[in-house]
Amino acid sequence: MNNILPIFHFLHAKAEANQKTVLITLIAVTGASTRNPGAHMAVAEDGSSIGSFSGGCVEAAVVAEALDVIKSGRPREIRFGAGSPYLDIRLPCGGSIDLLFTPIADRALAADLHDRVKRRSPLTIMLDSETVDIRCAEPSARRSAVERTGSQISVHHIPPAMLNILGHGPSVESLVRLSTSYGIDCAVLSPDPAVIAAVRDSAIAANLLKTPQATALLDPDPWTACIFYFHDHDWESALMKQALASSAFYVGAMGSRKTHAQRQKYLAEIGVSAGALARMVAPIGLIPSTRDPATLALSTLAEVVESYHQHFGFKT
Repeated sequence: MNNILPIFHFLHAKAEANQKTVLITLIAVTGASTRNPGAHMAVAEDGSSIGSFSGGCVEAAVVAEALDVIKSGRPREIRFGAGSPYLDIRLPCGGSIDLLFTPIADRALAADLHDRVKRRSPLTIMLDSETVDIRCAEPSARRSAVERTGSQISVHHIPPAMLNILGHGPSVESLVRLSTSYGIDCAVLSPDPAVIAAVRDSAIAANLLKTPQATALLDPDPWTACIFYFHDHDWESALMKQALASSAFYVGAMGSRKTHAQRQKYLAEIGVSAGALARMVAPIGLIPSTRDPATLALSTLAEVVESYHQHFGFKT
């Protein structure tokens, strides 16, 4: 996953504190690397930073370089690793990474970038290796996360995965804890007040379901997965129909194959088409026959992450 919101929140917050900042962008990789093109770091003039490009091999040098860029007010392109002028900095993987350092001194620009990322829409950030010009453009057909023509560099971003978790029981709580620690936001819908109370501080939204009917609270975008963890299947049919008719990239439900066969029958009876039913992943998860909540959550999250990358992964 490449959740860039924390990077741009950092830039916005530092700008509001009247600090100059630098956006650092990984624009090319030669050989192996721990991060893909399009990844970012950000550094403020007080020396604080967020993000990483390696396991600690280059970050200190990146911060030092960024502070020098703040002083100069000019963009800079630097290679670290093989072929770099920094002979004492080598990547253990043996490859190299090319970084573009872009100074940001405009509070309005930092706020605009933050707001655009927060809206969860695809975004192309236009950078220039020779000027401080930064522009945002509507996304277009792209072949890779970073595209370059001369000094012009286009960095394409899509929203990170998000989970809509519907259900009750400890599996809901386990999936929220695991997903948030991984960096994926969760919104929870449950008829169980105890579940809502347990996840309220971790989920970005936690709402009590009062009826098993379709609800405006379930409105997933194309980068959201819908997870059904209901033991009482009377709660799921109308909500599953709603999820399957949405743009969610993944809809999955727990239960045995026998349970899912019965589920398919009652969903068909309420008007869910065969094509929509084929979208449903069940039994959910990469690990078969999981029973305990923690393992089910791990199994589910792994499958969702794999599905997200299959749907939206860029060539690298």
